[in-house]
Amino acid sequence: MPTVTLNRKEFEKLIGKKLSLEKLKDRISMIGTDLEEVNDNEIIVEVFPNRPDMLSEQGFARAFSTFIGARKGLKEYTVKNSEYKVIIDKSVKDIRPYTACAVVKGLSLNDEKIRELIQIQEKLHITYGRKRKKAAIGIYPIEHIKFPITFKADLPENIRFKPLGENKEMNAKEILNENSTGKEYKHLLENYPKYPFFVDSNNNILSMPPIINSELAGRITESTKDVFVECSGFDFEILKKTLNIIVTAMADMGGEIYEVKVEYDNQTISLPNLKPEEFKLDENYINKRLGLSLSRKEIIELLMKMGFGYNEEKQNILVPAYRTDILHQIDFVEDVAIAYGYENFEPIISETATVGEESKIEVFKNKIAELLVGLGFLEVNTYNLSNEYEQGKKMNKEINVVKLRNALSEEYNALRAWVIPSLMDVLNKNRQYKYPQQIFGFGRVFKKNENTETGIEEADRLALAIIGNNADFTRTKQILEYIFSEFNIGDYEFIEEEHSSFIPGRVARVKVKGTKIAYIGEIHPIVLQNFELEYPVAVFEINISKLFDFLN
Repeated sequence: MPTVTLNRKEFEKLIGKKLSLEKLKDRISMIGTDLEEVNDNEIIVEVFPNRPDMLSEQGFARAFSTFIGARKGLKEYTVKNSEYKVIIDKSVKDIRPYTACAVVKGLSLNDEKIRELIQIQEKLHITYGRKRKKAAIGIYPIEHIKFPITFKADLPENIRFKPLGENKEMNAKEILNENSTGKEYKHLLENYPKYPFFVDSNNNILSMPPIINSELAGRITESTKDVFVECSGFDFEILKKTLNIIVTAMADMGGEIYEVKVEYDNQTISLPNLKPEEFKLDENYINKRLGLSLSRKEIIELLMKMGFGYNEEKQNILVPAYRTDILHQIDFVEDVAIAYGYENFEPIISETATVGEESKIEVFKNKIAELLVGLGFLEVNTYNLSNEYEQGKKMNKEINVVKLRNALSEEYNALRAWVIPSLMDVLNKNRQYKYPQQIFGFGRVFKKNENTETGIEEADRLALAIIGNNADFTRTKQILEYIFSEFNIGDYEFIEEEHSSFIPGRVARVKVKGTKIAYIGEIHPIVLQNFELEYPVAVFEINISKLFDFLN
């Protein structure tokens, strides 16, 4: 979790209330953060990743002031009209396609305020921005900029400017190879043929995101009053939220927020949008999860204590535009619990006495594992996370995976839809060992299903793979039939089916009691080549969840 150092005097000024040291320690610990230290000058806290809006004095004080009752409900921010414009050129489409922008005027900066701006910028880079991969933030003094600004891309040798902190002009390649910040974030741009940059109407380069600002237009000083703020990246929703967090913090510093019109090919978007989102409130769900009997009015009061608002006409909860963590009713449950006070929950011993026991499906899986180990197979454990390329293209199959919204890496950017690709990856990583190799593994798979509460359906599966000269359809069929016989499953059949991951005529769908629950077959040569395997591979994958249901 990111650690944030807050100026205590500035913090207490923002909340409008001075608390005793003991009260301050107690309330900060109960708002949902991990307090590390409080002294006369500083407050050091660990902020949970789901609350990036609390990574600054202003954001933390905003949340804390409602929590302790110094203020109540939703804090509203005004965005003033303007003619500021940012043009998005087509050249950035495949490099860093989106940006969200705003202008903030009337700031009164000093060393402390500049430190606060730098801190929130860098903390957001590391956390919500995923080390600048998902979002990179630039802040520029307007006095050095002439609008409109263009966000475009060009060959690195054509991009020349003096980077922040340097005393000479450099091209983009030189910045990545010689500048300390450039070297740190080099991996985010070096594989692209062109690099993105912001340039104003006077042809002055503002920055090369996500790397570094220019010395000319990107240095904030105590004399800076008005700033241009941009957030660039790949997910427009993340960028809008990041911008909202930054500009509301600046507004709490005394600034006034002005809109910027961001022009794309087919639309113009006015940003920032600080209008709160509206959610229906399910008080029964909240009470059930918390074991309480709160009235709707009481729940609304508790949510207002956490900085939410309420639309009386529509009877909806208003969620601040800077909150990134509210996706489901369960998120309201957490905030109601914090506002109610964890210390106020009464511990109650359950009237039902139970004895802990192993899950029945785990017992079932362990029995299968024992059978396969007895046949000379080695069990492997693989991740539930994979990527679209390995799950689909490498397997020579079009497949619809559940993608992660905030993936940390391209290698693990989706939930897997089947387990066989994971076993193929294990075989690829063990090519140096002798053949034949026989492995199996249990794993959770995920697919979209709008009929479930989360929109995702989950199931446990067993996958098995054999690589070597003896790997064929018959061998794997014998193993699957052996498992069926050990559990007295007689009502099954193998039906020939086409599947592009397998050799035609050497693949089948397995039905148990008339329901399709497995694939079995020999892997296609194209797939073997994609995984750099030189020997035949035979596999099967069976839905263990369904098989277990049949047996029970």
